Amino acid sequence: MSHASTYKPGTGIEKWLDKRLPLVRLAHDSFVDFPTPKNLNYWWTFGGILAVCLIIQILTGVILAMHYTPHVDMAFDSVEHIMRDVNYGWLMRYVHANGASMFFLAVYIHMFRGLYYGSYKEPREVLWMLGVVIYLLMMATAFMGYVLPWGQMSYWGATVISNLFSAIPVIGDDIRTLLWGGFSVDNPTLNRFFSLHFLLPFAIFGVVILHVWALHIPGNNNPTGVEVKDVKKDTLPMHPYYTVKDGFAIVVFLVLFAAFVFFNPNGLGHPDNYIEANPLSTPASIVPEWYYLPFYAILRAITFDIGPISSKLGGVMAMFGSILILFVLPWLDTSKVRSMRYRPIARMWFVIFVIACIALGWLGGKPAEGAYTLFAQIATAYYFGFFLIILPLLGLLETPKPLPRSISEAVLHKSSKAETSAAPGVKSAAE
Repeated sequence: MSHASTYKPGTGIEKWLDKRLPLVRLAHDSFVDFPTPKNLNYWWTFGGILAVCLIIQILTGVILAMHYTPHVDMAFDSVEHIMRDVNYGWLMRYVHANGASMFFLAVYIHMFRGLYYGSYKEPREVLWMLGVVIYLLMMATAFMGYVLPWGQMSYWGATVISNLFSAIPVIGDDIRTLLWGGFSVDNPTLNRFFSLHFLLPFAIFGVVILHVWALHIPGNNNPTGVEVKDVKKDTLPMHPYYTVKDGFAIVVFLVLFAAFVFFNPNGLGHPDNYIEANPLSTPASIVPEWYYLPFYAILRAITFDIGPISSKLGGVMAMFGSILILFVLPWLDTSKVRSMRYRPIARMWFVIFVIACIALGWLGGKPAEGAYTLFAQIATAYYFGFFLIILPLLGLLETPKPLPRSISEAVLHKSSKAETSAAPGVKSAAE
């Protein structure tokens, strides 16, 4: 959302710098005086929470890399060295490991919020697609990071997931060999994964800058989905109104983060990863981290051949397709109304979609047999049906509720309803 700059350099140094490299002006216009819709709720604070998570992961990752040894004979022991001998190494390791889970928790809430309020719709398509790129980079980074401790689950998880690429016709085996650096998961694999795990967070940081830039062109979406009509009436400066609100939400989120780090640091991990990797001993069950479980369930749900497509290739296509479909979501949803607040039928289907995603996460941690497979197939069918069938049809068939004429009207209407509901209580108290 373009707006005239109100920044005024206060000192001689600021004036000198502003003429040559106006970084302070850019920060002021982007994060201090940026006009923000006045009706944003706490679901919009997860953007700031994600920024904090990224910074925490980069800082702790750099510190851990100073003490980690990317060699199959020493990787496991170097992690134990960090935990036992490095000053506050245990804290850095637990913050980094649990930070990945907190990062994904925040990004899933952020994505579901975007789906519910239609933040992917015109003119924010590029903003949404950049967010999906960030998510893909996060998944790649986390997978490679999970391999580094070189425990049993690290080794066998890397073996199983990287073997999936062999299902791709013609080039699959070459991709797998390139990832492995040989013909099995071994020292070259660990070196590759360590290098990429260190590099990709900085790529994420670069795409985040593009994401913020793409956000500031059309401006924030808001719970009503109505665009800003009057900047003075519909918006507030980001500081102090939203910086304080985001700051409070970040503190609350960090309390949850700290609860895991200090009271249950291994609660989100797998105990087998405290056993050193052994290529000759396969764990009873191989499961990825919790934030991959929905996609792992989709992968295993395809137990049948689809024409010339084998079940293995079909599972891989479904797993990657479940993410890639998000890129075309802005064009699959045909409704002209953004927010599901005014689309009661779409809201009902969305609630079922969230339940299906949670069910897939639960099923991903269960054995791929019996009723678990059947339920995973049903949830997978609904996942794709929601994007490919339900959203396109609802846009044509559903009659939304009337939209407010402006953001200000929606805010004032909500305030008047609150005062009306409070009035009987006030009256009875007076009596």
